[in-house]
Amino acid sequence: MSITPHRLPRRSFLKIGGLGMAGLALPQLLKAEDAAGIRSSTKSVILIYLVGGPPHQDMFDLKPNAPQEIAGPWRPIATNVNGAQIGEAFPKLASMMDKLVVVRSLVGNQADHDAIQVFNGHHPRRPTPSGGWPQFGSTVAKLQGPVDRATPPYISLCYTTTHGPYNEPGPGFLGTSYAPFRPMGPSRNDMTLHGINVNRLADRRTLLQSFDTMRRDLDVSGAVTGMDHFTEQAFGLLTSSRLAEALDLSREDPRIVARYGTGNPTIMMDGNGAPRVPQSMLMARRLVEAGARVVTLNYSKWDWHGGLNAEGRANNSIFLREQEDFPIFDNCVSALVEDLHVRGLADDCTVIIMGEFGRTPRISAQVGRDHWPQVNCALLAGGAMRTGQVIGATDRIAGDAVSRPVTFGELYATLYRNLGIDVNHATITDLNGRPQYLVEEHAQPMRELVA
Repeated sequence: MSITPHRLPRRSFLKIGGLGMAGLALPQLLKAEDAAGIRSSTKSVILIYLVGGPPHQDMFDLKPNAPQEIAGPWRPIATNVNGAQIGEAFPKLASMMDKLVVVRSLVGNQADHDAIQVFNGHHPRRPTPSGGWPQFGSTVAKLQGPVDRATPPYISLCYTTTHGPYNEPGPGFLGTSYAPFRPMGPSRNDMTLHGINVNRLADRRTLLQSFDTMRRDLDVSGAVTGMDHFTEQAFGLLTSSRLAEALDLSREDPRIVARYGTGNPTIMMDGNGAPRVPQSMLMARRLVEAGARVVTLNYSKWDWHGGLNAEGRANNSIFLREQEDFPIFDNCVSALVEDLHVRGLADDCTVIIMGEFGRTPRISAQVGRDHWPQVNCALLAGGAMRTGQVIGATDRIAGDAVSRPVTFGELYATLYRNLGIDVNHATITDLNGRPQYLVEEHAQPMRELVA
């Protein structure tokens, strides 16, 4: 059974601008939840998807003693954790390794360019319940509901990509009521209130004037005074500007914005990836601070391949892209981790960063580093975990895990645990009425990370 009382779908009727849909008004839901004694925690997860599969042996698992066609041009550097090294392109992350966890031995990866496993932890080639597995944020929204009634529990900042499988797989058998709120996509249409839409949210004065006029009119008519407690609470939610404020980066300290860096959201990397937008990570921090339980985002395009130049030699275009992307990634990820610690959010917010698979050990003249599902890497931070660790190891060419293989089930069990969800007991019901456990193969939270 679920670890929390059954929660009615909220997104089906929680559209800013309407108090009731689908036969159930928001005040009724608030009253029902209050009667059920439902309480919320403040734990959260930021999941960052590196679209296309990052090259693990050029980032966090370098092999400097391997032949050049395997080692590539990068060299490892020391971090502030004794004995731990990462790539020289990440000096800021190296300086805060005590706040990070590098997993070098993630196994059981899919082989295709597909976001499914990253977002729900289930291998797409294995049996799937009718309707498909819900993605992580949808499951959390179902089990725990909102922390704050003015903020959806699951928000996606993912940009829609032209390669369909790169996009989030959706809420699966839980249904559209548990789809993410998407301020970067179709949910823009949900954010309307008396003519104010998401494109005008940056105009703070207009937004507040609209709310003030609305409240003033209702006060004159006596409507607010006549509301019962739960109706007034619902009205407060639907006229709240907390979500709008969190999405408005103009309200952030310009020095913080500069620390993260900015990118152009209209430029899709390599045509079909996600844009390289560091400010999405800042937006994610603002949203968890505003009460979101899960925020997902996609970042850049990591499917870099080589090729041959006019002389028939490898042009190493993969390494040109690494030289371009690595420093920006180092800057914005370190800014996010630093920001969480400075603002006192690090114990409550878990950050996880990963892609679909690793990359081939040998650098091919035709394709550079190709897809390599045998082993992958992941980067974690926060969540009151035991950070300052490198977990697992690969062989001399970073081709296979030789110690402490980590599964996606273990990663996701850890994320659920950090949110207060026990994967040994929590279930969600599929379309056939069968309870489904959240992770594969009875996986447990990673013993290295949790007390």
